[in-house]
Amino acid sequence: MIFGISGSPRKQATEYVLKEALSKLEEEGFETKMFTVRGKEIGPCRHCDYCLKKKVCIQKDDMTEVYELLQEADGIIIASPMYNGSVSAQIKAIMDRCRALGAIDINILEGKIGMSIAIGGDRAGGQELAIQQINTYYLLNGIIPVSGGSFGANLGPCLWSQDTLAGVKEDDYGFKTLRKTLKRFIKFLNKYKND
Repeated sequence: MIFGISGSPRKQATEYVLKEALSKLEEEGFETKMFTVRGKEIGPCRHCDYCLKKKVCIQKDDMTEVYELLQEADGIIIASPMYNGSVSAQIKAIMDRCRALGAIDINILEGKIGMSIAIGGDRAGGQELAIQQINTYYLLNGIIPVSGGSFGANLGPCLWSQDTLAGVKEDDYGFKTLRKTLKRFIKFLNKYKND
């Protein structure tokens, strides 16, 4: 199963692009599930160490669903809008709250395949920095990050929304980077999911 996380509190470009990516994966025969932070309650990590002692997060909110789906997934796609040149606060909270999963088993996410998507209101709005931040989360948790490779999607899909849903739909180059990265993501999933 491929688990996609939309990190935008609005129903706009980020959610649209992630749905397009998951739709392409479904066409290739993959089961997909999507979680959006829109309308959800996800508190920031308190770093209280409760999870280290009790093997569960002290906070009872919508992260419970995320924890279950992350463990079930073979592949993970995190899509974030640009907030001040980086990931959204909601995506950062999700990544930080995964400390509770590591408290259960430090290798609980190891070997899964990860892909990042970044959408900015500006063409150069921090998309690659956000992808690096998501990829760092992947690396720290033993998830294998996949990019689109050289010549076009070096770190992964970077899209330009012009701050509108209509704008992202016009971003042909951005969707080219998405298709290129999905192709490699599928290759890695097929190579490693049965190991």
